[in-house]
Amino acid sequence: MKKNLENQTENKNLLMRRGFLKAATLLGLGTVAAGTVKGYTATSQSPEKNKGIGTILTRKRTLGSRKNPLEVSAIQLGCMGMTNGRGVHPDRKSMIKLIRDAADRGCDFFDTAEIYGPYVNEELVGEALAPIRNQVAISTKFGFDIEGPNVMNSRPEQIRKVADQSLKRLKTDRIDLFFQHRVDPNVPIEEVAGAVKDLIQEGKVLHFGLSEAGAETIRRAHAVCPVTAVQSEYSFMTRLPEDFIFSTLQELEIGFVAYSPLCRGLLGGSLTEYSDLKTNDGRGGWPRFQPEALRANLRITEALNEFGKTRGMTSAQICLAWMLSKYPFIVPLPGTTKLSHLEEDFRAADFTLTTAEINEIEDKIEKIGVVGARYDALQQSRVEY
Repeated sequence: MKKNLENQTENKNLLMRRGFLKAATLLGLGTVAAGTVKGYTATSQSPEKNKGIGTILTRKRTLGSRKNPLEVSAIQLGCMGMTNGRGVHPDRKSMIKLIRDAADRGCDFFDTAEIYGPYVNEELVGEALAPIRNQVAISTKFGFDIEGPNVMNSRPEQIRKVADQSLKRLKTDRIDLFFQHRVDPNVPIEEVAGAVKDLIQEGKVLHFGLSEAGAETIRRAHAVCPVTAVQSEYSFMTRLPEDFIFSTLQELEIGFVAYSPLCRGLLGGSLTEYSDLKTNDGRGGWPRFQPEALRANLRITEALNEFGKTRGMTSAQICLAWMLSKYPFIVPLPGTTKLSHLEEDFRAADFTLTTAEINEIEDKIEKIGVVGARYDALQQSRVEY
């Protein structure tokens, strides 16, 4: 009986996603809102006539200052889940094809890290992008002591070692955006920034980034080496960056890369209250994915689906279009292992929500409320807010 209910729910969600996609494709729905946010001008949508054959994603975003900008596709593809963290993973060959499919459809920005695997995710990305390396940008990360006795390690000598090893795995001569994966409490951020600055001067790294860093850390790092982007979790269910760092990013002209914009799949409709998150799935141990919390939080997905019905948008597309519309310095970073979801996500850049629509959906979600913290105590101790 329980299994039948699960199958019925999953089939219903699948049909709903497909129906929304069909409506979006046939009707070309999407409202346009012009505007600026504290000095930033939103990137305009590229005309349909400029799309190449098979291209879906045409909009661009600029991360960082005007002096040293990093121009990339408006949506970045996260590759982590292709090798770890989400239960059973597809075979390597199919994921190489998916990464290349993403590039064919207009994505030119890809994210990985040495710790994903470890190492194998960078190798996957490197092999997939080698034939088109000069047409894309790659971000990867340092900061964990994978083979040592400590959890964190951002000492300058370690940063240099990781950079050299990542370059080999990525089959490239430069890292477009090099993030400190988590702030190391044992190494002054000025030393970290100085080490990356040296790598930039040598041409091994083009841009410096931080992940899950607070405003003070961002300012101190930026004073030594310009920070191009900060990567942190951000979604309808995790809006802390708005309160803690967005004003600093706007002031310093630093871009923002939003990982888990669909709250690790929950807001994209891929989870039900019966989903198995205990078998090789990192989400299973986190508060908001516990059975009772998950059941309550699915009400947010339902609200997104209801909001999207008259707009030809899926819940995933609403999540991405919301942040793209609200803040022009943001690049969402969704991840997937399915071509259908990849295309669905990329089409989100064709929608622009008005201020009234943004307020409407935010009010709906605020009234529902979020149940459970985003991380367990250990993971939460490694972020600065």
